[in-house]
Amino acid sequence: MKLSKIIASAAAAALSAAIFAGCGSVPENTVFSLDDLNGKVIGVQLGTTGDAYASDVTDNVERFNKGADAVQALKQGKVDAVLIDAEPAKVYVQNNSDLTILDETFAVEEYAIAVKKGNDELTGKINDALAQLKADGTLDSIKANWIGEDAGKTPYTSPEGVDRSKGKLIMATNAEFPPYESMSGENVVGFDVDMMTAVCDILGMELEIENMAFDSIIAAVDSGKADVGAAGMTVTEERLENVNFTDPYTTATQVIIVRK
Repeated sequence: MKLSKIIASAAAAALSAAIFAGCGSVPENTVFSLDDLNGKVIGVQLGTTGDAYASDVTDNVERFNKGADAVQALKQGKVDAVLIDAEPAKVYVQNNSDLTILDETFAVEEYAIAVKKGNDELTGKINDALAQLKADGTLDSIKANWIGEDAGKTPYTSPEGVDRSKGKLIMATNAEFPPYESMSGENVVGFDVDMMTAVCDILGMELEIENMAFDSIIAAVDSGKADVGAAGMTVTEERLENVNFTDPYTTATQVIIVRK
């Protein structure tokens, strides 16, 4: 299946409930810039950096388990804006013609992989693998396959004869965050999945993915239920209290979705 169809299918499934079918009127948009957020109701996905940022702006924060649920609330007029990462925002807006993204960005972030505190050996190995993937252009190719005008043109394929004798690496994620991770049928797909697959190819390990609520990922890594957490996750002081992080593998921005 082509990537464009995978993304469209994943987004459509995630947002099928977000198609507004009510008979009441939806309030007109009143958020046109960052300055307009003060006092407004902001929808966020629980446990994300968007959640933390929104809490700094207003006490009127509505938290949802899924970004798609926050978008549904926006379409229904239950919240005034949704604060979320730029790439998922683009997918949601692409599939909802009544929504738009403000031109102003809220914050610039770096995504990294969460690792259990004290597991410096694994952190070091992943950092070395990421450095190799950056140096040989593989990481840029994976990103381009999921983000940008050339999406779908450079799918990642593991090299033939990869040695996976070093064991299994369990990755905790939340498949509600296209194009970083989303569901395609019964499979989790996305930028983070391909990135971690490429890392495991270098480490000689088999990747196993555990899909869970976003706010459960840090606990899963801390408890040892998962070896790593990769879910478009930003390094924050709060998260560093419970886990360590690898070197960053990409940058992202927080944006605001509003009704047109």
